[in-house]
Amino acid sequence: MQDLRPFENWKNHYDAAKDVHSPFFGRHYSDSVCRNTLYNYYIHPEWDEIGSETLYIKILFADYQQRFCIIELMGEWNDCLNNDIMFLKRKIADTFIANGINKFVLIAENVLNFHASESDYYQEWSEDTEDGWIALINCRHHVLDELRNAHANWYLAMGGRLNMLTWRAMRPGQLVGLIEKTMNRRIGTSR
Repeated sequence: MQDLRPFENWKNHYDAAKDVHSPFFGRHYSDSVCRNTLYNYYIHPEWDEIGSETLYIKILFADYQQRFCIIELMGEWNDCLNNDIMFLKRKIADTFIANGINKFVLIAENVLNFHASESDYYQEWSEDTEDGWIALINCRHHVLDELRNAHANWYLAMGGRLNMLTWRAMRPGQLVGLIEKTMNRRIGTSR
């Protein structure tokens, strides 16, 4: 697990530790000392803890002019035991929403499991985005099924084209533009 690193190709353009609006502003990272664990395995020190014992994140990019934030997730998303959505909403999303962000991309390919509970925080986050959206991309199929069974898809856009993006080959604005087109198509077809 310690070899699984957050995506680093955009780091020259954005670093959450240097962003005064980021909840991780001023954070220092070790190159070699792993202190966080998942399933009793040490994880790479670049992953940020949010208060959960099982879900870690990395803010890959935030653009306050274009009003979007891209977050990579890693671990087990467990709302049932740890209320991970509360940590993600209160400690991360609320900070960015307060600074004008209304579009969130959650990269979920490293989310290993999902365990549902109440949907209050999903609904609140969706309502707080004001003409924006929350898109979950590249989710494992069993995790996607669990999210849908919990009706998280009422608040998070997921599945279909959003689950097949080669996002690492894109620049942040390209990724968000592609998701925006997909979101507009979904809205257009639902009317």
